Amino acid sequence: MPHFVIVGAGECGARAAFSLREKGFDGDITLIGTEPLAPYERPPLSKQALVETIEPKFVAALERYQERTIDLRLDTTVAAIEPVSKTVGLADGQTLGYDKLLLATGASPRVFPGIDGTAQRIRMLRTHADALTLRTALHPGRHIAIIGGGFIGLELAATARKLGANATVIEGLPRVLKRGVPEEIAEMITARHRLEGVDIRCGLAIEAVREETERASIHLADGQVISADLVLIGIGASPNIALAETAGLAIDNGIAVNERLETSAADIYAAGDCCSFPLALYGGRRVRLESWRNAQDQANLAAANMLGEGMEISAVPWFWSDQYDLTLQIAGLADGAASHVRRDLGDGSFILFHLDASGRLLAASGIGRGNAVARDIRLAEMLIAARAHPASDALAASSVKLKSLLAA
Repeated sequence: MPHFVIVGAGECGARAAFSLREKGFDGDITLIGTEPLAPYERPPLSKQALVETIEPKFVAALERYQERTIDLRLDTTVAAIEPVSKTVGLADGQTLGYDKLLLATGASPRVFPGIDGTAQRIRMLRTHADALTLRTALHPGRHIAIIGGGFIGLELAATARKLGANATVIEGLPRVLKRGVPEEIAEMITARHRLEGVDIRCGLAIEAVREETERASIHLADGQVISADLVLIGIGASPNIALAETAGLAIDNGIAVNERLETSAADIYAAGDCCSFPLALYGGRRVRLESWRNAQDQANLAAANMLGEGMEISAVPWFWSDQYDLTLQIAGLADGAASHVRRDLGDGSFILFHLDASGRLLAASGIGRGNAVARDIRLAEMLIAARAHPASDALAASSVKLKSLLAA
């Protein structure tokens, strides 16, 4: 009976295991994770999970793994992969043979220089255990300082304010969300944070971060010192490639896969945050996406291709972030855009459509309260997938339904 092994029991790995069963695979499935908890969703860790509950949002109950005969091995470390013998070596000395192997090892927070990971008041957020530690600092009157003005940093600042804690965000670049978010949207988000009392400081260099007896401090290059109850490092994430690299797999900003999620080694696939892949929709450009939807999409695609379906990546990149009552959604990749068109939706909500020199729609970036932009972003996503060249005046006019442009 064939044996499929999945290394990485996060969103992507767990959903791939269930997808294999849904597609009719009746062989053995082993799903291996380093954390003691069953697979859970990570996006809530910086948002509602800190406000509403400290319990993780599990991908599935433990009973479901048993029902689908998925051998879930938690608190287990993979020491090595041997592509020639098609085996996986565990840290406890066990060896597992595989017919197909999926690497869904995810990504880890980038470490700030000089921080060794043992500091109690200087933390990063990746796991549920990290969220539990962070939650102890989010109380009225407490102060959290966040290094990094990306999605994680700003979501945590919004969560801190909801819980009554003070928040300072320090960003080295000239503005927050510099990578991938248009300036108009970043300005709206910045204004909202400042209205809520968040101290956002951009364009600052940090000389050192130090833990003290009861506090932590950030020492800036201009001589300023910011003291806080807890410092959170949110400067991005790096793909977990150590296993793949040691096994001799090709690496290119992550584990390099082709359009079918196949690595450079036979019968080994990679999916989710850990891999980079070519996007035909953008001329074969190789990208790596850290997003909830990408993890789900690639879990299903990996499962299909492990079963020989030969499907290729076709999904349009999509991202979202909730901050206060604002929701930001982005479909597509705006790099290479020559112009953009703004569509106002009322109540301050708007969408920016990013077009290349030929007028082809490359991306759409929207922000608004609640679900104000959700429907139009979804339709824009479909236009992007169709490589459409919609008229700029039609995109700008809120009276023109995007669905009509899709039909055209």
